[in-house]
Amino acid sequence: MIGEFSAGNYRFIPSVFQYSAGAAADDGYEIERVRFDRLVPLAEGFALAAKHIQEAGRQLTAFCACELRSPAAFSEEGFRAFNLHYVKTLSEWGIFDGTTNPVARSNVCPEIDPPAEPSFYAFSFTRPTSSKTPSFVISGGAEAREGGGTYVERTVRYRDLSPEGLREKVRFTTTSQMENRMTAFGFGWKDTTGVQAYSVHDFHHALVDELVRRGALRSGLTWHYARPPVVDLEYEMDCRRVMREVVI
Repeated sequence: MIGEFSAGNYRFIPSVFQYSAGAAADDGYEIERVRFDRLVPLAEGFALAAKHIQEAGRQLTAFCACELRSPAAFSEEGFRAFNLHYVKTLSEWGIFDGTTNPVARSNVCPEIDPPAEPSFYAFSFTRPTSSKTPSFVISGGAEAREGGGTYVERTVRYRDLSPEGLREKVRFTTTSQMENRMTAFGFGWKDTTGVQAYSVHDFHHALVDELVRRGALRSGLTWHYARPPVVDLEYEMDCRRVMREVVI
């Protein structure tokens, strides 16, 4: 089921309260991705994002995706507490209504030289375009099945770091997370312009069969030496089709 966030001129895949599973620009609009040259703390990042969006002549509701970096993986309770803090700004911007959140998101934890506090790496927003080329951002997804239950219950091959365990984690994330979400919008790997993976483990043995042969690396792969945001998740991905990207 696809939701429509008309105030931001994009569609989204409903998920949990802290983020959607993906955002896609409406006809007549495109997504612009803006990456910070250095990590900036959460409050500063929101302020800089607001400035950039408004200087582009857009309303704050055009904010459609963000990529965050956190100091270390959270416990389930800690992750919920962080998310309740994070969505306050989205509420102030008229995006989060207390129940439904249309904004796509990735939030990972650099293993080396992590930030001292949750910080922004990048954000995306919609803007008018005359191009007919579609654009979308798929949220970060790890090897945890969606639905009820704890992460322990939902995680594929929980705490299994064997080569086959990692392969299955990569396979699940590639198919049940990335591919299913793109399919909901009517897209596939052939449409992506960027794919990112997050792990501190060597998953090279799974690269060819689980990613290359599926067409996931048509534009290459950006690997970040980082952990997913919840303890005992080991592999995460996100992907996008974005024709306009800048660094500030």
